[in-house]
Amino acid sequence: MFPPVTARPSGAAHPGATAVRYVLFAVFSTLVNFLAQHLVVVTLPFAPLFLSILVGTAAGFVVKYVLDKKWVFDDDYTSGRDEVRKVSLYALFSVGTTMVFWAFEMTAWAIWQTDFAKYAGGALGLAIGYWAKYALDRKFVFRTENA
Repeated sequence: MFPPVTARPSGAAHPGATAVRYVLFAVFSTLVNFLAQHLVVVTLPFAPLFLSILVGTAAGFVVKYVLDKKWVFDDDYTSGRDEVRKVSLYALFSVGTTMVFWAFEMTAWAIWQTDFAKYAGGALGLAIGYWAKYALDRKFVFRTENA
């Protein structure tokens, strides 16, 4: 008659599956970013590096937002105004967590001055940044009654 108390709301994914999707989408959006950057460099070799970074960042951002919205947070469209709020907060948190990533990467490089340290610091910064971003997105961007 009544569902067990431990049952998740209909459509809610197991938390482990949600985390796996979030990480996979982070990797996928990074690959989209790099591919878009490469395409800009190949098709417009005279263009400044900044243009390829801008295009790559935009492409990765859009892909990650759409995947997170639908497949991580199961968020529905409500209104244009609400969607602008979500995209704006998502972008703000993306910038903030990118600063965490860069800070760890640059600090590791400054201390040890090796490529391994730089990438290890970057990996640690990315892990911390993505963890923080997930928590921020869940609480402030894709707010639901179940979150």
